[in-house]
This record gives sequence, C-alpha cells and structure tokens, in this order.
Amino acid sequence: MLSSQLVNTSYPTLDLFDKVSSALQFMEDFDIEHLPVQSEDRYLGLITKDDLLDTNENAILQILEEDFIKKAVKPGEHFLSALKIAAASALTLVPVVTETGDWLGGIPAPELLKMAAAFTGSDEPGAVIVLEMEKTNYSLGEISRLVETNDAFITQCNTLTEPETGLLIVTLRLNKLLVSNVIATFQRYEYSIRYFMGEEEYENELRYNYEHLMSYLKV
Repeated sequence: MLSSQLVNTSYPTLDLFDKVSSALQFMEDFDIEHLPVQSEDRYLGLITKDDLLDTNENAILQILEEDFIKKAVKPGEHFLSALKIAAASALTLVPVVTETGDWLGGIPAPELLKMAAAFTGSDEPGAVIVLEMEKTNYSLGEISRLVETNDAFITQCNTLTEPETGLLIVTLRLNKLLVSNVIATFQRYEYSIRYFMGEEEYENELRYNYEHLMSYLKV
C-alpha cells in the first residue's frame, strides 16, 4: 500500500500569516494536534498544538516557523515510511507532498494503525508464536516446513534483533488457533519458544461445557 492510496485531502492547510487562534480552532474542529503550514502553495512543515498553546493567540504562525516539524513522505513511498515518521515524531497527521514540495494531503495516525494491523495480520484470527534464536540459526524455510507438517501455514512473519541479548526474535502468525502440535514440533527440534497465544482444544471443551451448563440452568 502506497502513501498516495491513504491520502486524506479533507484536512485544512494553514498560512504563515494565519493567527494562532485560527490554527487552534482548526485543530479542535478536526480533532488533531498537527496541521500543515504552506507558503505560496509550498509545504513548509507541521505546526503542533503544544507550540500553539505556548504562544499568544493573536500572534501569526510565522513567528513559530523555526519550530515547524519538517517531516513528510512522497506519494510513491510505502505506507510503512509514513508509519515510521508518525511513530518517531508522535505525529497525528503525516504529510504527503510531491518532489517539488506541493501538499497533496495527510495520512491520519489512526489510518496508519489500521493499515499496520492489516499488514501484520493482527486483524485476522490465528495463533501467534514467538521464537528466540541466534541470528545464524534463523531459517525461514525450515520454520515454514515445521509449521506445514502440522497442516498449518504462516500468514505473517516478523523479525527483530533484541538489543539487550542480541537474539533474533521471530514472531509468527499462523492460520489456525490450535497450535499445541506446532509447539511440540518446535520443541522437538530444539527451538526456544518465548511465548505463544492460541486457543487449545481443552479451552474449547471447557467453553462448550460451560455454555452447556448455562443452557441447562436456564431451562
């Protein structure tokens, strides 16, 4: 998903000679804490609500120009670039501008979170298994093979290096909730499992028995 596909053009843009009070009112109306400032149709940066609140409401935005957050993504960049900027600078709106600095629109943070959830598969049902290992022992091919021997497959795989230990943390999302067999296979092949989140058969049986009891008591 490209940034251009997530652009929202409904957010207002501010001018250097707009008053602080006007900018604050726009932020209140659109329930947002960052808005773009332009000059002669060129994007200059984002003004923040915190900076506005620390300034006389009758002042113009030009006096805060040095404090503008000069962050933006190009329309052809992957949405993860926008997500990275939003996270690093705690932005509620990520600007999308052209190579020449023309403002195209913004991507609100909630939309980025929604896309991140879809991208990682967290909005789909399935168990999560987290493995830890030395980087030299990582083989996605072998991990996939072990999962598939249990009639399951990986829908999402993410890796990161843990700064404290140097270990590679591998997070797997599978297409099924019952993963006790997969866990047993990983353990048999001496994989270190940090934790997992699934729904095992005994939990299903307990739920069935509970619901059956509740139905009986209502009779």
